[in-house]
Amino acid sequence: MGIASTLAPEALGPTITVGEILVEIMATTIGSGFREPQPLVGPFPSGAPAIFIDQVARIGGAAGIIAAVGDDDFGTINIDRLRVDGVDVSAIAVIPGKPTGSAFVRYRPSGARDFVFNIAHSAAGETRMTTEARGLINRAGHIHVMGSAFAIPGIAAILLEAVATVKARGGSVSFDPNIRKELMQGGDGRKLFDDMLAVTDLLLPSGDELLVAADEASEAGSVERLLKLGIGEIVLKRGIDGSSHFSNAFGRVDCAAFKVEEIDPTGAGDCFGAAYLTCRRGGMLPADALVYANAAGARTVTKQGPMEGVSSKAELDQFIVTESRELTA
Repeated sequence: MGIASTLAPEALGPTITVGEILVEIMATTIGSGFREPQPLVGPFPSGAPAIFIDQVARIGGAAGIIAAVGDDDFGTINIDRLRVDGVDVSAIAVIPGKPTGSAFVRYRPSGARDFVFNIAHSAAGETRMTTEARGLINRAGHIHVMGSAFAIPGIAAILLEAVATVKARGGSVSFDPNIRKELMQGGDGRKLFDDMLAVTDLLLPSGDELLVAADEASEAGSVERLLKLGIGEIVLKRGIDGSSHFSNAFGRVDCAAFKVEEIDPTGAGDCFGAAYLTCRRGGMLPADALVYANAAGARTVTKQGPMEGVSSKAELDQFIVTESRELTA
């Protein structure tokens, strides 16, 4: 049985992440895809790792990202946004001849979304271990891993080296699976996933990702198995049903969701995880950190654009006292 780990304090060094930066462009009409001309809004700075690290910085944590963008306007608006919000952008490479990644998004009548992505063949696919990247890793206290980033060429190797370096200096690791069940059906995908679980201090699954991570059929069985692996904390994102913390130190802690009108759900889970992690690295108890995390996720969906609802600590304090919550988590 593994020994439950703890999250490294802020004093050890910044939270960092590795992965895609892109712009998001949204249709203003509801329909099924992009097979006819239609009005669009954007570009908005985006990319799950970029949203996450922007929220870390906005809520007051030291933050940095290893990524690559094109030498174009889309790359510039992302770098400018991250820099203004307090993120260390020194390890973002600008790749001539490659476009910044993009995602075109349209809502279906059901509320589901259609996407047209250009990530792997964009500048994001050229992310490499540079001198600047290694410098950022060597001073980091925590690294956040997005499961989706492993699908981008070259990023897996950077993540694995970064995780080993951060852990060796007493740092910690959070892991948001953010990956489809089909990719976990045996083979290299499952092994990479399991290797990451073995070094994870904070697991941040959404819904059935908890069952996929544990390869179990029930929530209770999944939690038990993952805690036995040595994962220090599991925080389950339940969307409109709130969230739950599980650990050997604090047991189960549930937190009710805030009731808001959803405009754009993109980035809600990333902001949730960033707020929770930063609050915990700052010494906050899980019950209180969950409130801030739920507030960060809820406030995000009230704005159009993945980073447009990213919140400062003061904004979350105001949101928490003025917005109502569901009675049950």
